Amino acid sequence: MPVTKPIWVEAAINGPWGKERQPGIPISIPDIVADGIAAVEAGAAIVHLHVYDMVTGRQRDDWQLYAQAIEGIRARVDAIVYPTIPILGSGYAGDMIGSGRYTHLEELAKRGLAEWGVLDPGSCNWTTFAGIPEGEAGFIYQNPGEHIREGMEVAERHKVHPSYAIYEPGFTRLGAALARAYPGMPMPIYRLMFSDAFAWGFPPREWALEAHLRLLAEDAPEAPVMIAGLGVDLRDLIGPAVARGVHVRGGLEDAPFGCEKTNRELIADTVRLVEAAGGKPASAAEVRDWLARQGKGEA
Repeated sequence: MPVTKPIWVEAAINGPWGKERQPGIPISIPDIVADGIAAVEAGAAIVHLHVYDMVTGRQRDDWQLYAQAIEGIRARVDAIVYPTIPILGSGYAGDMIGSGRYTHLEELAKRGLAEWGVLDPGSCNWTTFAGIPEGEAGFIYQNPGEHIREGMEVAERHKVHPSYAIYEPGFTRLGAALARAYPGMPMPIYRLMFSDAFAWGFPPREWALEAHLRLLAEDAPEAPVMIAGLGVDLRDLIGPAVARGVHVRGGLEDAPFGCEKTNRELIADTVRLVEAAGGKPASAAEVRDWLARQGKGEA
């Protein structure tokens, strides 16, 4: 059956760990802006980014830094551009600016700069397969219930779409149950996280995608779904995803560590695979329109 609806392409252009794992990621605001623009020009409708302390090279969730990056990208191209949150429990989180993990998102939303925001409905252990034989302890990525509800309250108050990172199937169940408890919150996007590098979730296999979709059919049947990941090659999963109307994320945050391609090249590759599978990359306006119609209960 041919694909009849556009496929959203998201570019995740940097990530939490700095250049030691992914040397090509943009760190400075001018480089982040340039990569975000390049990704949109290559076919992305959505840009996800992290911002950094230029002295330490570590993530710094300061709304003013995010504002510079978001405004810089949106001044040149039409895109949905959204920030991350601190990876609580890890050495990559950086310092929190303000009273909570969603302070920056609220400040951005107040200024009309946040259409989407990361909201991860669950906690899980993170360690790499490569590090396990060497005794790597890893860490617990922590999203306590009060933090999740803080994010949902911000999203509901400012009409921000949560982008759920689904590291484990339980994240879908909790996220869907909590979304029903916040009926004023815009529809979440369920971003299915696969990995070749980390020992959580599923590998990037068609059977794993199907398992996620069966659960979503029960718990959140109308919600938009996207494949993504960390330290992963998603190329073989793009065709099966597009065939099911599932959206696609690419970029240097998700790519296997040490990737030598640029964000522009990775998104151009993603777009080619989407089109080869019969999909049509959506514009930002088409993404917004679909979400607005779903919010009104339209087909």
